Amino acid sequence: MVQNYEVLLLATPAITGDEAKDLELQLDKVVKAGSGTVVSFERWGKYRLAYEIKKNEYGVYFLMRFDVPQGTNLINDLKTYIHVKLNAIVMRDMISCINPKAPAAYQRPRSLEETPPREEGFSRDNRGGSFFGSLDRLDIDEDSN
Repeated sequence: MVQNYEVLLLATPAITGDEAKDLELQLDKVVKAGSGTVVSFERWGKYRLAYEIKKNEYGVYFLMRFDVPQGTNLINDLKTYIHVKLNAIVMRDMISCINPKAPAAYQRPRSLEETPPREEGFSRDNRGGSFFGSLDRLDIDEDSN
């Protein structure tokens, strides 16, 4: 019998594309060494954290789903590998058993890379009314003094 698991990783915000590929390869190697199979590995993206973790306000999330045959020690091996070998890159991790009856689809919020940038300041059309804004419209005749 096979059980489905997922591991959610929070990596440092300075992780590079090469480090992310290396992270995927290393985790794939650990899962295969424990007779498991990787179903998916996704980079969710960069998010602002609710509180600082290891002096970082942002983090990059990764989600890996994998299948594990019952009776193996793969979950403990994976936890040990993440905490010992990947502690410089991975700030937090969470391994969960997936209910096989639950739908495989999930919905995640848009990451900072996917969110359109906000415009700073006010636009010319949306300044709001002010006293100094109304002075521009006064018609002052200097010769009438």
